[in-house]
Amino acid sequence: MNNTRDKAGLTAIFEPRSIAVVGASSDPQKTGGRPIHMLLKHGFKGNVFPVNPKADEVQGLKAYPTLDDLPEVPDLVLILVPGAAAVSVLERAAALGVGSAIVLSAGFAENGAEGQALQARVTALAETSGMRIVGPNCLGAVSVANCAIGTFSIALEKEMPRAGGISIASQSGNIGSVTLAGLCREGAGIARFIATGNEADVQAADAVDWMADDEATRVILLVLETCRDGARLTRALARARAAGKPVVVMKIGTSEAGQKAALSHTGGLAGSDRVFDAVFERYGAVRVQSIEDLVQVGVALEAMGARRIGTDPSAAMVAASGGFGVMMADAAAANGVAVNALAEDTQARIRARLPLASAVNPIDATAQMSASPEILEHLVDAALEDPNNSTVCLMLAMGMGLPRLRAVYTEALRKVSAAHPNKALVAIIGGPQDAIADLRAMGIVCFPTIDATMRGIAALAKAGALRDVGAEQVEEIAPAPLPAGASWNEATAKATLKEAGLPFPEEIVVTTAQDAAQAVTQIGGKVAMKILSPDIQHKSDIGGVELGVSGEENARAAFNRLITAAELHAPNARLDGVLVAPMSSQGTELILGTTEDATFGPVVMVGLGGVFTEVFEDTALALAPVTVKQAERMVRSLRAFALLDGARGRPKADLATLTQAIVALSRFAVTHAEDVTEIDINPLLVRGVGNGAVALDALIVPRQTEAEEAAQ
Repeated sequence: MNNTRDKAGLTAIFEPRSIAVVGASSDPQKTGGRPIHMLLKHGFKGNVFPVNPKADEVQGLKAYPTLDDLPEVPDLVLILVPGAAAVSVLERAAALGVGSAIVLSAGFAENGAEGQALQARVTALAETSGMRIVGPNCLGAVSVANCAIGTFSIALEKEMPRAGGISIASQSGNIGSVTLAGLCREGAGIARFIATGNEADVQAADAVDWMADDEATRVILLVLETCRDGARLTRALARARAAGKPVVVMKIGTSEAGQKAALSHTGGLAGSDRVFDAVFERYGAVRVQSIEDLVQVGVALEAMGARRIGTDPSAAMVAASGGFGVMMADAAAANGVAVNALAEDTQARIRARLPLASAVNPIDATAQMSASPEILEHLVDAALEDPNNSTVCLMLAMGMGLPRLRAVYTEALRKVSAAHPNKALVAIIGGPQDAIADLRAMGIVCFPTIDATMRGIAALAKAGALRDVGAEQVEEIAPAPLPAGASWNEATAKATLKEAGLPFPEEIVVTTAQDAAQAVTQIGGKVAMKILSPDIQHKSDIGGVELGVSGEENARAAFNRLITAAELHAPNARLDGVLVAPMSSQGTELILGTTEDATFGPVVMVGLGGVFTEVFEDTALALAPVTVKQAERMVRSLRAFALLDGARGRPKADLATLTQAIVALSRFAVTHAEDVTEIDINPLLVRGVGNGAVALDALIVPRQTEAEEAAQ
């Protein structure tokens, strides 16, 4: 894509000097009339050109029959005529040299084959003409500071939002509009808004990319139903992180029913939800699960500015009631926020000024905390300086609604906030709204409820952690063809993966009973014997596995039993012989594998393995390739990590070998992404520190050719 063209086109959407409205209506209540009504009402300074062949005047403005009749070529064209008529307008706009267009009307990919064909014409026109096109079937765009309104959203009918630093990029128009309304209710300042709809050209990712360079934008809120171009999204998230602009994302369509709804709504199919988590983790976006949290965390990030909550969140809880303290501690535990005991020095400082207070954590400050600004300032200052907790969470309950208490709180918090310019202070406060605005202006983070506060602290801490990690360099790995025969059977898969750095034992392929006897002698001790065939994946289901075999005579008998079982239960299977391997025991069974995500490419996975894989579903995903540090974070994120970390007297696992295996497999998956769709290593037996790990089974699933897919 042409970055210069892309940036100029998005600038024309957000900062147009002139706007033409095709399908303009004199009725400000109709969709064709609302954009003009709001542009005039809110004071857009540029030229507005209504286009309507049946009217000489629209809402007091001279109207024009067609785009060709305008006195100048507009920067932005809003299109409210449907389907094929909209495409004709786009084609004429492109011929005139219009920089950008927003197709607000529907009748495209969401409406079946005919609509999909129309939308394909829109995409092709954008690519060939250079004109940037938002939509179709979208809610358009808004820039608050210059009152550039390219939408019919009812969110702007009464008043414009306050100008500020939060920008919204949403695929869903209604969700984006509700998010905008929520920010307005919070008194937050808005920079830009865009709802991209079907995304025939401009995607939400393109908007994030543009906002990364936008001086007016400080925080980006992103609403996704799907992702049509993984590279565009990851590039945009990376640019936003590099620019120091946090991205808070709500990805919807996590359930099967939700994914079907996303398909019908936007013409896009939602990808694997857990892969999106891996993308956000890699590129520094913080995911939330509700519109309410999207709004609250976004507002909190803008209020914080350069202040920070520790990356491992912990809080000193302060309340005038022991009951509130208990509720705060419970909600903190549910959201992964630690409530660490205060240091002895901190407790002594608190008791010196508040002798009746309980100086443990949570701090029951009693009504003394509101006796005077000096007492509250002393209390919060001591808590902020406590070395055992990364932030302070203050329950204000209803106090800010009383003028006397509000004066106490405001004076004290203004002083203590100024004294700690790098630390975030969090307040639980439901209102009044002007009091919340005053606190946020001091850099104090405000949430309306206890539960929202603890979710918010966890999200803010994660935002800080992702910024601290920084943009870890993604290694450029040159593609290479998969070695011939690598995916043929278990033995060839193991040999190929061993060459790539995976820990497999020495194994022997035998084709006769006598060869099996010799292999047992060569390996020594007890062995495992498995039927070897490209057509039999679940060997144990047909009696194709013999364990604990020792001695030559037993090896001959086991070989014959395996061959007989295969011929009986899989008569059409191609048999390559029997694989003889040393028996391995002791250690923790993990599963290690890769899969190909249709949007983002190879993904590597690690989790609890063996028979527990499908029972507990305890796995971690990351985009491939991964670094050693990323692999270690994957392992430590497992619920079963305690098993690897010496729980209940178990030996600590050899994490160095495990992480190296994850790294090696991720590199292999990227190298051979054109030929491989899936790799499965289960189990990977991880032993104690210094004793390494050994993989006991392997499967490489090759990509089918077009001819193979057609034959199925």
